[in-house]
Amino acid sequence: MTYRQELREMAAVSHGVVTLAEAEDAGIPAVELRKLAARGALRAFGNGVYTHRDIQATSFTKPMIAVALAGRDAFLHRESVFKLLELLPVDVPKIQVGTSRRVRRALPAWMELEYRTDLMDDEDDVDNINDNLIFYRGVRSTTVGRALADVRRDMSTLQRLEVAELAIRNGYVTSQYSANGPLL
Repeated sequence: MTYRQELREMAAVSHGVVTLAEAEDAGIPAVELRKLAARGALRAFGNGVYTHRDIQATSFTKPMIAVALAGRDAFLHRESVFKLLELLPVDVPKIQVGTSRRVRRALPAWMELEYRTDLMDDEDDVDNINDNLIFYRGVRSTTVGRALADVRRDMSTLQRLEVAELAIRNGYVTSQYSANGPLL
């Protein structure tokens, strides 16, 4: 199997996104990613993040790119979680990403980065998933319940109630959890 085929298979399971770190873990040298990007098979977003042009973008592709660009411990949060799960009917102008590490690199204008240390139990363990963090179809995110708590001051009660009802209907939170009040 060629490197291009391996990268295509990797991208197929991650909404078209491939990172340099993932490729190297699979035994694909960094130079091969740069060659494939130069030939047009991959689109480079910077910082070792690429999309495979043979894989059609999904609604999860751009959030996946944003989280990858922000670094290993980054996660989607706030309204972007609702938009990702189609719980919010309005468009979110920027993809909101949280991280517990300082990010000094330049990021695209369509991203908003927030430094957060309140969600990680152990900052040295980037694979740490606790009650506040979860993977939704491969995209590391805060839970819907945590996202609702985070937007408490920014969203109206009616909007939060609508999101909570949709989240309950779609199985992202339980009605028992919302009945206890932390969602609103």
